Amino acid sequence: MAEGARKIFAGAHVRNLRQNRSLTQAELARKLGISTSYVNQIESNQRSLSAAVILGLVDQFDFDLSGLILDDSGKVAIELQDVLSDPIFADMKVLGQELKVAANNTPNLTEAFLHLYKVFQSTRVQLGQVDSALPSNETSFAPLPYEEVRDYFHRKDNYIDELDRAAERFSDTLEKSGSDRLDEITAHLGEAHRVNVSVGQGASLRSFSAASRTLYLNAASSRATQLFQMAYQVGLLEQSALMETLLEDAGFHTADAREVCRMTFANYFAGAVVLPYTRFAGRANTLRHDIDRLALEFGASREQVCHRLSMLQRPGQKGVPFFFVRIDRAGTVTKRHSATSFQFTRFGGSCPLWNVHQAFESNQDILRQLAITPDGIGYLCLAFAKSEPRSSATDMPRKYAIGLGCEISHANRIVYADTLDTSDTTRFDPIGTSCRICERAGCSHRSVPPIARRIRIDHNARRPVPFDLES
Repeated sequence: MAEGARKIFAGAHVRNLRQNRSLTQAELARKLGISTSYVNQIESNQRSLSAAVILGLVDQFDFDLSGLILDDSGKVAIELQDVLSDPIFADMKVLGQELKVAANNTPNLTEAFLHLYKVFQSTRVQLGQVDSALPSNETSFAPLPYEEVRDYFHRKDNYIDELDRAAERFSDTLEKSGSDRLDEITAHLGEAHRVNVSVGQGASLRSFSAASRTLYLNAASSRATQLFQMAYQVGLLEQSALMETLLEDAGFHTADAREVCRMTFANYFAGAVVLPYTRFAGRANTLRHDIDRLALEFGASREQVCHRLSMLQRPGQKGVPFFFVRIDRAGTVTKRHSATSFQFTRFGGSCPLWNVHQAFESNQDILRQLAITPDGIGYLCLAFAKSEPRSSATDMPRKYAIGLGCEISHANRIVYADTLDTSDTTRFDPIGTSCRICERAGCSHRSVPPIARRIRIDHNARRPVPFDLES
């Protein structure tokens, strides 16, 4: 479905803008040249934003529409639907339209509900650990550290402006001499921090000894990985004060979450050094997001390029909104982010029709897929496999599948879509978030029925799926 075909409802955003400016509905109406009743209908999501109102909001208030175009309320509605797929809600039938109304009209209440569910989920996990005593302090009710950090970055659209700009400034200093960036960052660590870099065999990708001021890197790692790990160390050494400020502002519930986020901040800084925002975003647009050409030009890995593409959300310089995911051979999601309406499952496995699962069989070729989700949004999905190098003959190599995708409305900006027919959505592969919340009928790959539908068993016939869904 084309992005322009969607109506934009922004009641909560407009209401917050008006209240922050201490305006009445009548005063806002006068500034926009519309009636007071129209403002009231917009804020209650009874009417969408017209082109004239959008222009008025931008002209009068410098209103940032980028988040609305991504349909944040739609993303929240899907997250609500995913939470409601938990079996504890099996007896509750909530319509999809109700979820959209809740996400649009009561965003703060919706966020409170999602937070409460995370608290419940964390408590449920702890209660299931019968081999340990229940903690009695209040931290036992905090969200799990990795989940809390993931949600923090999701709210930030995976973009931290202060860190990103600091990394870009540092990257610019590496480029000035024209020398190899690996040599330049090695020299910087020695001159600025008296840190020696030693490359040799070992189990760790990176190990820093504060006592000897030595940074140890694994010789089996690629140059791209070595550059990333050195940039990570620079981030810890030079951006600790900024990271501490960001951690304080984030207000994490536990020390564990703070440390997970500190590590993530350092990873973020390193990625932004390897692929500095302005230059990378410009080349990505010029090369029409050719992953291999970008990797070759910037001396980065495919995964680094894909991850960075999902982070290009700088105000005024936003790139194509991508989703990014990495899964292991067991199907576990080890990295994920979505700057689109595309959502990842919270319970059970993801849709088997999604091409990211086929990537393990692809010999590292980049697979292409035109897919459509149950909400009617079409996507261009790319997927490929990657293997970590062995450190010895007895080690089993780690293998992952990487997924990258964007809404089909951006396909004309992506080189991989050039030979695909994106105009006929009836030929798109129907994929879902997970079987528990996907209500598509007639899917021969379905593993379990959706929680909101009753099933019917035909004892006189056996089909690939042993049940039918009642209307």
